Amino acid sequence: MTNAPPRSVSVVALLADIPSTGLLGENQAQRFTLAGDDLAAQSADFLDFAHHHVGQGRRVLALYPKWHAERARRAIAFARGSLQSDQIGQIGLDISPLALSLLADQLAYLAPYVPAGVTAGLAEELPQHILAGAWMKSVRNLATIPITFKQHLGSYLPRTTFLAFCAPVKRVGRVRKSNPAPNIPGRPMEPIQILVARPAEYGIDEFNQQFTPALRPVSLNALPEQPLGSKYWGTRKYVEFVAFSAHPQALANTVRTIRPAACSWCRELVAAMRCPYCGALNEPPVGRPPTRKADVPPPPARTTGEHIRPAWVGGSGPQQAQRPPAPQPPRSAPAHPAPRPPHPDPGPPYPPGRGFGAPAHQQPTHASPYPPPRGGSPG
Repeated sequence: MTNAPPRSVSVVALLADIPSTGLLGENQAQRFTLAGDDLAAQSADFLDFAHHHVGQGRRVLALYPKWHAERARRAIAFARGSLQSDQIGQIGLDISPLALSLLADQLAYLAPYVPAGVTAGLAEELPQHILAGAWMKSVRNLATIPITFKQHLGSYLPRTTFLAFCAPVKRVGRVRKSNPAPNIPGRPMEPIQILVARPAEYGIDEFNQQFTPALRPVSLNALPEQPLGSKYWGTRKYVEFVAFSAHPQALANTVRTIRPAACSWCRELVAAMRCPYCGALNEPPVGRPPTRKADVPPPPARTTGEHIRPAWVGGSGPQQAQRPPAPQPPRSAPAHPAPRPPHPDPGPPYPPGRGFGAPAHQQPTHASPYPPPRGGSPG
C-alpha cells in the first residue's frame, strides 16, 4: 500500500486549422479550428470539450502554433476563466503545420501512458527528434525562420532552391550543385519515414530526386496541403516535409529523456521551468540536469577554507585571535611591591632554521579547523 497520489491523466487538443496526418489512426489530438465571429463562437466547442474532461478528472493539454496564437490564447483563457480551473494547460510550439500535426497525434498516443506533466514536457522534447522543414524556391517572405540579406536577394535569382528547417533547429540554406546533404542538420534514428505536403500546383519531382535520396527513407507518404502551410512558409512554391523515426522504441526512448519533478504549487510532475497548468515557476531538483534550453543560473562557486576563514585569522597558518585585554577594575597600589618569584631562564631565542625557526623535523604541528587553500597546504 502506498501514499503516493494517483497518476494524472490528460487529453490533447490542437487549437488551429491543422488537420491530422492519419498516421496513428484513431490516436489523434482533438482539433478545434476556432472559427467564428466572436470569442464565444470561436471557443464554444473547446469549452464543451474542456468542461467534459475536467469534470471526469482529466487534465487538458492545449497545443497551438506560436506564429498563429491570438485566437488560441484567448480561447484557453476563456475556458480557464469559465471553468475556474487550472486543469487546462497550454503550450505554444514554433514549428511548421505538418510537424505540429504529427507531434500532436504522437502526444495523444502517449497521453494515456504517462502523467499529464510528462506529456507536456514531451511537447517540447519531440521536436528535437524529428527533421522538419520545406523545399522552397523563395524565402523573401519567410518570417517564421531567420534569413540573411544575401538569402533574401538570392530569392530573386532564377533556378534557386532553398532548404528551410524548423526542427530540430531553425536554419535556412541554399542548395548548391543539386546536393542538399551539407544543409541537413541531422538525421532521425533509422528506419526513417517522411511525410510530405504541398500545394496541388507545385511539382515534387525535384524534391524526390535530390532531397529524398539524402535521407534514404523506407517510405514516403504524400498528404494534402496544410491550410496554414502558405502562411508559415510565406510562399505557394514549397514542399513541406517531416522526417521521423519509425523504430518501435523511438517514442519510448524519447519519454526516457524526460526527468520530471513535482510542481511547487499544484504538485503535478512537470519537466519545464514553468508549470503548463498552474503557471508556477519551479527550480530544477538538485542532482538532475535542467530542462533543455532552460535559463538556469549557474550554481554558486564552491568555497574553500581560504574563503570562509574568519577575518581575525591571518597569515598562512592558524594563529591565536588578537582580542583586546579585558578591562580590570581599578585597585589601589600597594605601599611596597611584592617580590617576584624566581622563574627559569627562557633560554636562547629560536635557533636558526625554516618556518618559525625550528628545523623541519622539530616543527610543531597544529590541527587547523579549516581546510587548506585550493593551492595546497600553506608553508
